[in-house]
Amino acid sequence: MERQGGMRAADTDRAATAERLRVALEEGRLDLHEYDERLQQTYGAKTYAELDAVLADLPGPAPAQRSALAPREPAGVPAAPGGLQPGPDGSPDGTAGPGRDVAAGAPAGGTSARWLAEVWGSWLRVAAILTAIWLISSAGSRDLLFYWPLWALGPWGAVLLVRTAGGFATGAPGRDVDRWGRRRAERADRRRARREHRRRGR
Repeated sequence: MERQGGMRAADTDRAATAERLRVALEEGRLDLHEYDERLQQTYGAKTYAELDAVLADLPGPAPAQRSALAPREPAGVPAAPGGLQPGPDGSPDGTAGPGRDVAAGAPAGGTSARWLAEVWGSWLRVAAILTAIWLISSAGSRDLLFYWPLWALGPWGAVLLVRTAGGFATGAPGRDVDRWGRRRAERADRRRARREHRRRGR
């Protein structure tokens, strides 16, 4: 059991623990402050032992099924984390390989697109606003003015280009998208908990 507690937890394990905390909040076992603290610990947990500690004084099932308890298939094929069986490419769920994101089981191109949208989103919005102002100014003067937004967009874009190249070189898209997803899930859990708390207080 000690060895199982030291195993790395997956996103599904953290999500299951967060759901158990939400149920405990609705049952009145936790107040909103305790729920918020434990939710932060949940999304920061790295191992099963850390997840177990969050639920140590709460009744109910364990936060997640232990991958070590999953039955092994015959012919010496090891069980993959989460009870999934390796695919022909050796990945836990058969989704690894070119064009696939192992962590999310989704096309790597989708992860890269989401990462690029996050990195370049603000630049594109500002570029659209400044370009619209430039077009209106040019139309008002009845002459095509110098594209002055270039002075603001150029240096900013150059910085983002360097960040984009460095990000792809170091595998940042997968890490950042995963981290952003956990933060969004955490914020959604908090909003849901606050709504439930206000509803019960009426």
